[in-house]
Amino acid sequence: MTQQITIQSPDDWHLHFRDGSMLNETVAATARCFRRAIVMPNLVPPITNAAMALEYKNRILNAVPDASQFDPLMTLYLTNLTSSQTVLDAKAAGIPAFKYYPAGATTNSDAAVKEIEVLYPVLQTMSDEGVMLLIHGEVTDSHIDIFDREQVFIETILSKIVTSFPDLKVVLEHITTKQAVDFVSQASDNVAATITPQHLLLNRNDLLVGGVRPHNYCLPVLKRNTHQEALRQVVASGNPRFFLGTDSAPHEKNKKENACGCAGCYSAWSALELYAQVFEELGALEKLEGFASHYGADFYGLPRNDTTVTLIKQEWQVPREIVLPNGHPIVPFFAGETLQWKLG
Repeated sequence: MTQQITIQSPDDWHLHFRDGSMLNETVAATARCFRRAIVMPNLVPPITNAAMALEYKNRILNAVPDASQFDPLMTLYLTNLTSSQTVLDAKAAGIPAFKYYPAGATTNSDAAVKEIEVLYPVLQTMSDEGVMLLIHGEVTDSHIDIFDREQVFIETILSKIVTSFPDLKVVLEHITTKQAVDFVSQASDNVAATITPQHLLLNRNDLLVGGVRPHNYCLPVLKRNTHQEALRQVVASGNPRFFLGTDSAPHEKNKKENACGCAGCYSAWSALELYAQVFEELGALEKLEGFASHYGADFYGLPRNDTTVTLIKQEWQVPREIVLPNGHPIVPFFAGETLQWKLG
């Protein structure tokens, strides 16, 4: 039985740090094992231009622990006011991607795009300039069942985007369905997807059976176990167009455990260990390094990291609560659970 694995240092290709004093918690949690991370721009107000992104990056860097080598990769929030010049400015500033949220799809997405076709000229500039499009793939029409919203988005919007812009690199973030697995698997090499720990470990029973469990609530919402199994099988296959993106998304405990029911799982303190657990369950530990450390960097056209991390087979318990710098508690993903792998 494997007792220790060493892999090239991994990257997180999708997460939320939030802002302000919370950065002292969230950045340290990610920097403990990840060398780079794609940082989501859905703050209040959203990060919509290069100047705002660089200011936010400086705030993140100020929260990086002294001993860590960590590089935040910034993104801009695509809105109906985004222009081709915004894209050119982003590229000049070293910003690799824009994030497309359908309006109302998730936390702080009120400013998001209502009609993506209006922005096709901007997408053409992105394609021409090699700037990537990251997508929260759900429709938000009230008559569409929440469990079908990813599938409908793929059929009605994503398929049109990838057909209209075959040279545009697209990442479908935090996929949750077999339809997403099939779409990405059959698409061109310019289409990829990230997968979270919660969507590999849980299905909608873990959200709803025995009472609603708010700390397992995320968007896109957990789906039935047949979809979960499709995600697990594709990561076990070693397909290089599916890679690690935690979608770690912190909310204070009181904001998760109330009528708001804020969407998001704060997985940063256990994410790599949880992915290792999944790959071990699948008998595919040898595929973890590609998923966590190689495929994302390759897709983004960045060098693989030149350092390593080691995971040891050792039981430890995820804290039941973490106290933020403002004194408020946050409940991490898998709080109180015993894990089998620990960062060495």
